[in-house]
Amino acid sequence: MTAALAARRSRPKQERAQQTYDRLLAVAGELLAEVGIDQISTNLICARAGLSPPALYRYFKDKYAVLEALGRRLMDRQNAVLERWIARHVDDGADALRDHIEDLLRETAEVTKQEPGAEWILRALHASPRLIHIRLESHRFVTDRLTDAYARHLPDVDRADLWQRLRLSVEIGFAVEEMLHEEGGISPDTAFAYVARLLRHDTA
Repeated sequence: MTAALAARRSRPKQERAQQTYDRLLAVAGELLAEVGIDQISTNLICARAGLSPPALYRYFKDKYAVLEALGRRLMDRQNAVLERWIARHVDDGADALRDHIEDLLRETAEVTKQEPGAEWILRALHASPRLIHIRLESHRFVTDRLTDAYARHLPDVDRADLWQRLRLSVEIGFAVEEMLHEEGGISPDTAFAYVARLLRHDTA
């Protein structure tokens, strides 16, 4: 069983349990934005949520399991943006996909911005060896979906080569979004427009 599948199977199935699970994640995201990775703890989460520690441990082994769930939720929401974007443009050909890369970057950034604690979640997915796999799984999924979309219109391009080029493009796209959380000297408009031009060339 993969780590992703195991995580999904541990999620609650009853409505009341799901509400508790969602409450814990909502509180954890808020706290993460306030205190960061090092200071957040299961005790802080429980106190803010008004729940006992056993209620949290029913769903999460430790704070890293909470961070993993937050990371998966954010990645899932970003991936949903990708699926909608592909559905809008894939039938119109490879040029349509290339011409709307900036839209994808902006829409992904917007859903990330709306996620409580997103900046710290992204840092955790880079910094913690226990969490890096979540980011890698998501970025590979994005690459797979983009490869499927482009390959429909580029039958003469080697699929393995296309995947590698798109994998690099995916990493660049996410990197610029994450950079904007920490670098106030660059406007999002400038960053997304520049990177979109770069990625249009990379996928040609």
